[in-house]
Amino acid sequence: MKRFLKYLRRFLIFVGITLVILLIGVYSVMWILVNGPSPLAKDLFVLSVKESSAGGFLADIYCSEEEIQEIKDRNTVQKTDDITDTSIVVIKKDDKDESGEQSDHGQDENEYKEEFVDGVRFETVIGATYRGMMMIVEDPSRVFVGALDSYGSGSGKTVLEFIDEYDAIGGTNAGGFEDAGGSGSGAIPEGLVISEGELKWGNLNSKYEVIGITNENILVVGNMTAQKALDMGVRDAVSFGPILVVNGKSTNVGGTGGGLNPRTAIGQRADGAMLLLVIDGRQTSSLGANQRDLINIMLEFGAVNAANLDGGSSSSMYYNDECLNSSASLVGMRKIPTTILIRRLEE
Repeated sequence: MKRFLKYLRRFLIFVGITLVILLIGVYSVMWILVNGPSPLAKDLFVLSVKESSAGGFLADIYCSEEEIQEIKDRNTVQKTDDITDTSIVVIKKDDKDESGEQSDHGQDENEYKEEFVDGVRFETVIGATYRGMMMIVEDPSRVFVGALDSYGSGSGKTVLEFIDEYDAIGGTNAGGFEDAGGSGSGAIPEGLVISEGELKWGNLNSKYEVIGITNENILVVGNMTAQKALDMGVRDAVSFGPILVVNGKSTNVGGTGGGLNPRTAIGQRADGAMLLLVIDGRQTSSLGANQRDLINIMLEFGAVNAANLDGGSSSSMYYNDECLNSSASLVGMRKIPTTILIRRLEE
C-alpha cells in the first residue's frame, strides 16, 4: 500500500508539473501573439477568441475593452441596406420549350457544366488557413429550414436528429442561438425563424438580418422586418450574418472581416443552385476562415447572394448519415434550434 501511494504521489506530481508547463506555454504563445511584432497576428487572436462563446475571456487578459473594440471596428463586414433582387436569379430547368428544343432559361451553355449525383455535388475548398467542404444542390426547391416544434424551453436538436426527423438526405447547422459561455441548450434562437411560411420565433415588426428562401426557391438576404420577409414570400428563414454577397456584389469588408474560426455559410448562384459551405477550424490542420475568406469562396463558386450562418462548434455538414467535416466541438454534436436541410429526390 505504501508503495502504491508513493507511485501515485509521483504520478500526480508529474501530471501537475506537466499541466503547469502547458499553461505557461499557452500563456507565453498568447502573450507573443498579442505583444509581438505582428499587428495582424494580434488582431486575429483577439477576433478569433472573441467570436467563440467560451473563449472570449482570453482576449480580456491581455487587452482593454477599448483596445478590443478598436480591433473589432477595423476588422468587420459592413452592414448593408441592400436586399436581394430576386429577378437576378433564373432557376435552371431541364424542361423543353414550346418548340421542343432544350431550354436553358437564358443560361450560358458553357456555364456551370458539372455532373451531379442525386442532384448534389461536393468540392473540397482549401486556403492558407482553412480546409472545408462546399455542397452544391442543383435544385433549390430541395433546400429548406428544419425547425423545432416550439421555442423558448427544452432543448434543440443535433443536425443528425433534424435530418432523421425530416427524412432529409443531408444538411448543415443554420441560425444563431443564445449560448452564454458555450452552454446554451439550443432552444432559444437569435433573430427570427420562419418555417413553411409561418413565423415561429421573432416579432413581425422587428428588423432582422434575414437569410431566407422564397416560395420561388430564391435565396433572399438583407436587413428587414419579419413582415417584409413574409410579404416577399419567404417560406423558410433564419437570422445570423453578416451578409457576404448581395445582388452579385460583395459587401464592404474592413481588414480581415473577423477571426479565424469554423464557419458555415449559404449562397445561391444565378442559375438557382444552392451553395452550402462548412469550414473546419480550431485544429492544427485547419485554423479556420475569416469573413473575407467566405466572401472570396462564395464569389469563386458563382454566388450572387450569400450570408454567413452560425459557426464555431456548431458548424457541421452531413450527407447520407456521414459527417463531411471535422467538428470543433469538444462535447459532441451541439444542440441547435435550426438547420438547413436537403430533401431526398422523389423517386
